[in-house]
Amino acid sequence: MNNTPNANRKHIAIYGKRNAGKSSLLNAIIGQDISLVSSVKGTTTDPVTKAIELIPLGPVVFIDTAGIDDKGELGELRVKKSLKILQRTDFAIYVTDIKDIEDSYYKETIMNFKKYNIPYITVINKIDTVTEEVLEQVRSKFKDAIFVSALKEENILFLKDVLIKRIQEDGEEKPIIGDLLRYDSKVVMVVPIDSEAPKGRIILPQVQLIRDCLDNGIKSYVVRDTELQSALEDIKDVDLVVTDSQAFKRVNEIVPRDIKLTSFSILFARYKGELGVFLDGISKIKDLNENSKILISESCTHNHSHEDIGRVKIPMMLREHTGKNLKFDFKMGHDFPEDISEYDLVIHCGACMVNRKTMLTRIDFCKKNKVNITNYGVLLAHLTGILDRSIEIFNI
Repeated sequence: MNNTPNANRKHIAIYGKRNAGKSSLLNAIIGQDISLVSSVKGTTTDPVTKAIELIPLGPVVFIDTAGIDDKGELGELRVKKSLKILQRTDFAIYVTDIKDIEDSYYKETIMNFKKYNIPYITVINKIDTVTEEVLEQVRSKFKDAIFVSALKEENILFLKDVLIKRIQEDGEEKPIIGDLLRYDSKVVMVVPIDSEAPKGRIILPQVQLIRDCLDNGIKSYVVRDTELQSALEDIKDVDLVVTDSQAFKRVNEIVPRDIKLTSFSILFARYKGELGVFLDGISKIKDLNENSKILISESCTHNHSHEDIGRVKIPMMLREHTGKNLKFDFKMGHDFPEDISEYDLVIHCGACMVNRKTMLTRIDFCKKNKVNITNYGVLLAHLTGILDRSIEIFNI
């Protein structure tokens, strides 16, 4: 569980005013002093993350944010950073001091939760500081809230139980491939080894697909593109070949037509996002012109080489395909622009390093701004003329 990537964990963010006890609550929930606690308002200046196993739910990430009532120039920046966390939040906890319940901040934050379709729990903290009479008055106003004392760890176990139940009700993540192939199927994964391949290991999407195959009783075989031909001769009745998108054209020529073919990136387009939206995004390519501007969005940060798929190969292939000198911007990690109105198309990576909530938020943002979005694998399949074949496995 401790080795589970954060991208595969439910993200639980804690919001509230300064000195409401957000950090104390997080420390009480996880049983560690991970967040700095002080009576001074504004102690938490940047979001603090902690990955833990929340039994029996599984691996999650808690995010402690700065107070939403922070003031001044720096305070406004902190609030802005805290609100950006909403884009990757699967579940939220709003914490308020029972002696400092201020409706305007609470209502505004709840509206933000609803804006991003985030389920939430309201937690009234510091119940040890008031009389039973005051406690009952507040209970009558916040009937669905959970009342705790983070300092004395009162009702913390109950809060954790409710939190787990609510997240479980939200449903389990769908498999990457387990619902596409029957038990005992055979999958050949093609992993080219070039200058972009990390030394001594394979990249996260490949690792995750292998694990998904193991979880669902699907036999997986991993080969380089240079050994694919002989592998297909050795392995009989292969059900699917999954390739790195950069080798799409070569692999398509090797794999017999009766064997289905797709890419890691296309599988992740479905697993982390909405494959249908990415397929629709391809339609924008025919309309691109010399004034078109394209955003390339990568979920991870890494050094770049002459073989980099996002910064080198995709721009080169798109310019060659359209015959236009297209303009490109590049963003990495969680640095997704707040204003995308200047872009004609967004091309996103497979999103293996961000959670599904982040990807769905970005897709929804593009929809609202009427900007087409697609992903690396879908685009490369289109540019190599094999998109129809690469999505046959999905029965679209």
